[in-house]
Amino acid sequence: MCGRFTLRAPASVVAEHFALFELPPFTPRFNIAPTQPVPVIRLAPRTQAGTVATFAPAKMGLSPSGPSAPRRKLVFLRWGLIPSWAKDPSIGNRLINARAETVAEKPAFRTALRRRRCLLAADGFYEWQAAGRRKQPYFIRLRDDRPFAFAGLWETWEGRTGTDPDSSAQSEPVPVRSIESCTLLTTEPNELMRPIHDRMPAILAPDDYAAWLDPAVQEPAQLLPLLRPYPSEAMVARPVGTLVNSPANDVPECILSS
Repeated sequence: MCGRFTLRAPASVVAEHFALFELPPFTPRFNIAPTQPVPVIRLAPRTQAGTVATFAPAKMGLSPSGPSAPRRKLVFLRWGLIPSWAKDPSIGNRLINARAETVAEKPAFRTALRRRRCLLAADGFYEWQAAGRRKQPYFIRLRDDRPFAFAGLWETWEGRTGTDPDSSAQSEPVPVRSIESCTLLTTEPNELMRPIHDRMPAILAPDDYAAWLDPAVQEPAQLLPLLRPYPSEAMVARPVGTLVNSPANDVPECILSS
């Protein structure tokens, strides 16, 4: 599984890598944890013609842009997918990852796989290796330390905020809250990750970003081949200290070698 990651890169680097036209304010993160808001990239319809720049289709897996072409937008969603049919949003605490091998069949994920895919922006992640009675945390990143994308899914959940004692008498509707949440896909480990853990996040190749986000692509047979182990020769891993074990610690020291 993948339960912690980083996004340390400057906003300008993130914007360039993912071909974003605008970014909400954000600060470098060194220990992003479940249930927290996480940076997610998804498509948003273009509403004003002529206001979005045109990019070459081959760069970073971009799709051609026309008058009605969607654009990529970075938003922050709760990490831990809450299915739209869930009665209790706490189910999301257990759905921070989705296995690539079963995502097309699982009720919590199968519709999102077809219709609500996203990229989780990151530039590193942590995994814990069993070492006797303790676990040794490792920090894993790309060899060139550039940003990358986890394959992700997102959902919108709506539920009542609580019972209003006066609502029945006044015939007023009970207030409804809406939560947008996400999960990241995992796959089999590559050679680098295999001694550390039996799973790794599904990191997409930049040329596959457009296909993963394309709403016209809905068949699992077209999507699942993208969820393959990332080449181990392009990644590095090093042991780090136990500071990262607590999500309260979101500081640069989390990535320092132990």
